[in-house]
Amino acid sequence: MEIAEVEATSVESVAPMTARSIATPELMPAVSPAQVAARHAGSAPQQWGVDLPGITSSFPVGGKQFALTFDACGGHGNSDIDQALIDLLIAEQVPATLFLNKRWVDADPARVQLLGANPLFELANHGSAHKPLSVSGRSAYQIRGTASAEEAVYEVWENHQRITELTGRAPRFFRTGTAHYDEVAVAIVNELGETPLGFTVNADFGATASAAQVQRAMSAAAPGGIALAHMHRPRSGTAAGMAAALPALRAAGFTFVHL
Repeated sequence: MEIAEVEATSVESVAPMTARSIATPELMPAVSPAQVAARHAGSAPQQWGVDLPGITSSFPVGGKQFALTFDACGGHGNSDIDQALIDLLIAEQVPATLFLNKRWVDADPARVQLLGANPLFELANHGSAHKPLSVSGRSAYQIRGTASAEEAVYEVWENHQRITELTGRAPRFFRTGTAHYDEVAVAIVNELGETPLGFTVNADFGATASAAQVQRAMSAAAPGGIALAHMHRPRSGTAAGMAAALPALRAAGFTFVHL
């Protein structure tokens, strides 16, 4: 794994799937979304959580490498951008994977294109409606999950197509809203050609943590780990906490990498 060498350019603050969106040939996986949904229709999941088999929560390393990921959740009050955080990553040349929800994408598509044009950032899929990924409607944090295999497929695939259409690159990774899955949903994500991503460090507790709490959480970073934080709440402690944590980790010998 290598850190991208990039020019330090800044980014300005800036429904159910339709028949059209599931029929675009150049964006189709080897198995169609409809086939994936049909294959898992009526499945009865037995597992639920954030760290199930099939979810990637760490990666093999030959040194002290660590990956940063930031979610943009979208929806009412959640479609802003933490510009201080983005500017920090650019200034420090820290690569990151940005998980964008479709509501956040649709709030400002030009912002997404600017982020996607910067090779420092890889854009990933954070779902269409920010729901836990389930085939039975199971909830997490009082957010009701997708209620069927068909709805789970659409939660992944609608935003997969939206990001691909805007950037010309299909997202490789998926993280569900709340990071919760059942094992059938994990299989669905994999069959749609994306990798379900988890985390080893919960860095900002849904953008509710103070800067000191973010710094403390990041101090638990280990080689091959993945941090989960958020980039849609500019008044949170995330940017200030990362500003303190990232130089300290570099001083301890860590290298930040893309997945």
